[in-house]
This record gives sequence, C-alpha cells and structure tokens, in this order.
Amino acid sequence: MNNDAPTEAHAKALVVAYAALNRNDITGFVKDFDSNVERIEPSDFPQAGTYNGIEAVTAHVTKGRGSWAEGCCEPQMYMVSGNKIIMLIQVRARLKTETTWREGQTADAFTFRDGKIVQFRTFFDAQQALDWAGANQKNWLPLP
Repeated sequence: MNNDAPTEAHAKALVVAYAALNRNDITGFVKDFDSNVERIEPSDFPQAGTYNGIEAVTAHVTKGRGSWAEGCCEPQMYMVSGNKIIMLIQVRARLKTETTWREGQTADAFTFRDGKIVQFRTFFDAQQALDWAGANQKNWLPLP
C-alpha cells in the first residue's frame, strides 16, 4: 500500500484489522496506522475525544476493547472518497459492567497517506461520514 488513494487492498486490510480487534489483538488492529495517527471519537461515546499518536491511540483502543465482556465490530460494506475509506460497521457488544447488549451501526472513516492510516474517525450516522469525506454519492461496495 504505497499511495494515498485507497484501493480494495486497503479495504481488505481494514477487514483484517477488525478481525484482529474482535479477538482483542490490538497490535493487529493498529498495524497499518501511522505513528502520528489521530483518533477522533464522538462526544456520545464513553471515551469521547481526540487521541494523537500511535501510543495514545493504542492505549485508547485497548481501554475501549478491554471494557467488552463479549462482542464484535463487523464491517458490512465500504466506500472510497479521495484518500478516505468509510466502513459501515455493525456493532454488537456487551460491556463487562452490563448484562444487556449494545447494538447499532456506525461509520468509521479512515484517511490514508503514504499507505498508512493517518486519521481514524467514528460517526454515528453514515451520512455525516459521507459529508465529512466529501462523498457525493452513496456508492457502497461489497467487502473484498
């Protein structure tokens, strides 16, 4: 992955990354992140905020994933817009402190530079992610 325009290979790498996250392999999840990656999580999330640098992002993801008793984040489809990939994610998790499941869909957006992820954002609404990415159309693609 040596250019800024994401390809099917980038999307496939993200599918592999989510599989790593689901098995609590945080190193596998962040392996394609740039050392200066920026993570932006919505204000309604338990760990809302902006996290800068691979160490801060890794700690953030570790803490979030560590709160799960069980669950998964399953990519459903994706879209490319410029140097960004938006992944629709089906989330189903039960936190260690709860007995009920949390379920819903988010849109995770990844910005690429030199083949690495330099920004990782989550949106509650897919249209917000599309607007942020400057995507004019909803050209969702099946996962590779």
